[in-house]
Amino acid sequence: MAAPKQTQNPAEWGGHQLGHVAQAVAAVVRALNGGADATRELPDVRALQIDDLWSAISKGFDDFKACRSDVLLLCVIYPVVGILLAQMVARSDMLQLIFPLMSGFALLGPAAATGLYEMSRLREQGEEPSWGHAFQVFRSPAFGAIFVMGLLLVSVFILWLIAANTIYYYTMGPEFPVGMSAFLGEVFSTPQGLALMLIGTGVGFVFAVVVLMISVVSFPMLLDRDVGVYRAVGTSVRAALKNPIPIAVWGFIVALALVAGSVPLLLGLVIVVPVLGHATWHLYRRVVVHD
Repeated sequence: MAAPKQTQNPAEWGGHQLGHVAQAVAAVVRALNGGADATRELPDVRALQIDDLWSAISKGFDDFKACRSDVLLLCVIYPVVGILLAQMVARSDMLQLIFPLMSGFALLGPAAATGLYEMSRLREQGEEPSWGHAFQVFRSPAFGAIFVMGLLLVSVFILWLIAANTIYYYTMGPEFPVGMSAFLGEVFSTPQGLALMLIGTGVGFVFAVVVLMISVVSFPMLLDRDVGVYRAVGTSVRAALKNPIPIAVWGFIVALALVAGSVPLLLGLVIVVPVLGHATWHLYRRVVVHD
């Protein structure tokens, strides 16, 4: 007969809970600050040329061809989630958020492509990665930092939706659009609609620039080095500031490719997302100096 479990007194129970809290805090601190490489200086970043961007895309396409069947299965999740979110917004009488949702969804791309970075990293080491390797990120020592970085991008995405809804309120008024055709008619034929497009595009551009600067190499770097979020973001910003024109061109290429891949019904993203994801790994390898 099994012995009955002993009931903890309040002091013991409180001590255990404090221990769990301390472990959680330590995990967050480690995710932010890094581990083995945390005390090292930030790596140097190289100057980029436009040719380096095309080289990264070419290598990314090679990675896509090498593991295409696996990647197609993995990346179908991205457009499907986008479609489901758009349908949820349409059914909840919030049509004014469909376009901000579709455009802002790209802000989450760097986090969504983490598994692709891992596949490119393994292929670079001579392995033959499959979709299962992409999910090894969840067991990676860097997962805590990647998760925190992902939460940061989710926060930016939510702020963008709030900003877009606020812009709609102050340009088009408090009434929700009653239908897509009527909504599009107001946007393209009224001064308020023109103001909505101009202000929304400007604000959206600012959000896109922020995400590009903090994430252009940060996610691949977190997989490659135990540096933590602060140093990964710092290196990403340094790379962007040192290469403003190439990084701006890279952002334009990414935006244009995502727009092209969104037609029709986001299905083109099944190809665009993996190619861009793999290319981002190779861009990181080109711009960040390695020991």
